[in-house]
Amino acid sequence: MKRALLLALALVGCSREPSREAPAGAAPTASVPEDARWLLEGTTDERFVRVAAHLRGFDSAMVETRYRYGELYWAGRDRNWDYADYQLGKVETAVARGVERRPGRAASARMLEGAVGAVRHAITARDSAAFDAAFSTLTATCNACHQAERVPFIRVVPPAVRTTVVHAPEGTTP
Repeated sequence: MKRALLLALALVGCSREPSREAPAGAAPTASVPEDARWLLEGTTDERFVRVAAHLRGFDSAMVETRYRYGELYWAGRDRNWDYADYQLGKVETAVARGVERRPGRAASARMLEGAVGAVRHAITARDSAAFDAAFSTLTATCNACHQAERVPFIRVVPPAVRTTVVHAPEGTTP
């Protein structure tokens, strides 16, 4: 993981010393802005710890999950099955990344497996009634997970106001 992160940083032009002139045939590297030097100070381990802190824990995964949950809801309401499938996959990825950063949350995250499976089945079957029921179960499961994680004040409900700009493709009807 350290190597991948440092490689990614190198690819965006962050090097220990700003390049004054690229050697012939080499791609030029950008100089490091003064406000980005925090990323390059210290040992590799110190820099890695600093970047990991910026990636945060499970809360950042939940921010993405909240967005994807809303998009999934509207995709289901629109019967835009391809978009629903896409968003459900993104929910799974966000939760998996959160568990990777905070393995202690794995047991609670596993609570979602059955509900996610039911939503996936409904999407694959393009079954509106099954989707609606499965999404309700998913919502209840999210809330049960929040109870298990001792954050019952985070209560999820389907969005009441449409904020997505994505709609079903032209010529389809929900």
